[in-house]
Amino acid sequence: MAVRMERGKPIIGICGGIGSGKSRVAAEFEKLGCVVIDADRLTHEILQLPETLKTLQHWWGQDVTDAEGRPDRRKIADIVFADGEQRRRLEGLVHPLIHKRRAAMIRAVEKDPAVTAIVIDSPLLLESDLDRECDTVVFVSASDSTRQQRLSAARGWSAEELRRREGWQLSPAEKRTRAEFVVENDGPDDALRPQVAEVLRRVLGKHSQP
Repeated sequence: MAVRMERGKPIIGICGGIGSGKSRVAAEFEKLGCVVIDADRLTHEILQLPETLKTLQHWWGQDVTDAEGRPDRRKIADIVFADGEQRRRLEGLVHPLIHKRRAAMIRAVEKDPAVTAIVIDSPLLLESDLDRECDTVVFVSASDSTRQQRLSAARGWSAEELRRREGWQLSPAEKRTRAEFVVENDGPDDALRPQVAEVLRRVLGKHSQP
């Protein structure tokens, strides 16, 4: 469960299985005045830093970059999802840099009256103990069939690929037990929005209590 910390804005962590639609839920929070910190976006930015690319090329060769010199995220993923040691090696390189950027983003908005809350959208929220920096955790729920359909359409993943990727994470069932709120995300946006609004209302209410 999340650990409460004193701060100007409540911090909401989002977790869920791959393909559950965490970014979709984060976007609804953003429409309600929240600032969203997207861990995937930060990772992408960190991977593009010249010093990061130089290190990855030293480890794994020139093939980890494409013809334009940008990180080839598919090749990097193939390496780290096939070898736990290499995954931990990459995390040790990028996670401190991501933490530094995330902390700066939080400091920049925690006194801004226009910001209702801060949302952290991270695929490894619980696995990296990032939930300890949050006031609450929201689990995004979607059926296995819905998640597979989304991933097949968006990324071309097979069911086997989904199982392989999720093997490095806590199971959706475990994530659900560690969350304070659950948002059901099998349906249309019209069904999602009121759920997110209600979660935010309850989080703000609890945060305002002395």
